[in-house]
Amino acid sequence: MRYFLHCAYDGTRYHGWQVQPNTLTVQAELDRCLSQVLRQPIHSLGSGRTDTGVHASHQVAHFDAELPAGMTLNVLLYRLRRALPPDVAALRIHPVADSVHARFSAEERTYDYVVATQPDPFRRDHALYLDRPLDVEQMNEAASYLIGQFDFTSFSKVKGGENHYVCYCYEAGWHQAGPGGVVFRIRANRFVRGMVRLVVGTLLDVGWGKLSPRAFQELLWAQRRVDASGAAPARGLFLSKVEYGPGIVPE
Repeated sequence: MRYFLHCAYDGTRYHGWQVQPNTLTVQAELDRCLSQVLRQPIHSLGSGRTDTGVHASHQVAHFDAELPAGMTLNVLLYRLRRALPPDVAALRIHPVADSVHARFSAEERTYDYVVATQPDPFRRDHALYLDRPLDVEQMNEAASYLIGQFDFTSFSKVKGGENHYVCYCYEAGWHQAGPGGVVFRIRANRFVRGMVRLVVGTLLDVGWGKLSPRAFQELLWAQRRVDASGAAPARGLFLSKVEYGPGIVPE
């Protein structure tokens, strides 16, 4: 039987989502704890990879397993929550059809990037603190040029291992987040490796007057990675929502 696991995690001490040899990753911890609770080898597969230090308020992974006799999904969730480290949270588990895939069945993903404009020691690992003013209006004008279908080569890691760099972006913009910060939200059908942090890093240059909104658009069209600014730090980035078609995730 195939199951979807919805989870959240603080990525500060992890070397990203994906299992890697001799290092701590979120996927490895999930697989370890699921295997322990279900008493069988479990190999999960996530909706997408997050890099070292990147967080998720909503990640989805699928795994195949036969529940031990007498174990309900509520019991599985309870025991998994007790087994997981405190910086990884199991939110929900439900069955899906065997043909449903956490990555390939996902239709939209949303990322949030948090910028703190006032120092906050409690958000040091979860927001980028900037002590320079930003022109949010200019950044939003630039971000509006991302909406639509484009080749995002300019905002991808070099040799990212992608088959193609075309993404359809449905939403991109900056929003106030209380008196001490702003959040950049971007929603698309897919993301290429490093895309959000490179977009944010370049939009911050727009906010500081180093780049005009029109120059940002031309950079996107140019499809030359060398033209973009540096990537924003990982600590401000969250995978915040993964969405699927009707009938896959129960109401």
